[in-house]
Amino acid sequence: MSTNQSASFMIRFTQKIFDNEDGKPDVQWRGKISHVQSGENKGFVDFAKAVDFMQEKLEFITASTISDKTEEEQDGILSKSFDLLKKIKDNAPKLVMDTIKDPMGQVSNIKDQIEEQIKDVGDEISQKIEIDNLRMVSKSDYKDMVAIMQKMSTQIEQLSQKVDALEKK
Repeated sequence: MSTNQSASFMIRFTQKIFDNEDGKPDVQWRGKISHVQSGENKGFVDFAKAVDFMQEKLEFITASTISDKTEEEQDGILSKSFDLLKKIKDNAPKLVMDTIKDPMGQVSNIKDQIEEQIKDVGDEISQKIEIDNLRMVSKSDYKDMVAIMQKMSTQIEQLSQKVDALEKK
């Protein structure tokens, strides 16, 4: 029997530039990590705390899905799961530093990954949908979609302004 569980995390970084005790400019990165499924958040200054938070959530998923397995099966699953967590712990700080050093390069990498996923999903969907059964969009449908998108755009802009105001505080 196959069990699929997902864990999604969103990380937000804020840079604080200040004068240190010697009166020289210094920088501190702060962050907030959110577990999307539970809505739980955790602030951090040390990225290792964010990785610990991710590990905690991933360990919970693994533990909750193996309770019906034999002890031997549980040991094997936990071993593989811990291997993944170790990779995350080893590689996540480098990813964050690379992003801080070259944010546009990382944005480009993420964009490429998203485009690849969209292509894969598009190929999969196109195999499942019979094109002959699709109808053309009416002018009314089009106008409704445009109105909805404009409303969403306004709401996103308002949210963005609120986030910017909160960051200034």
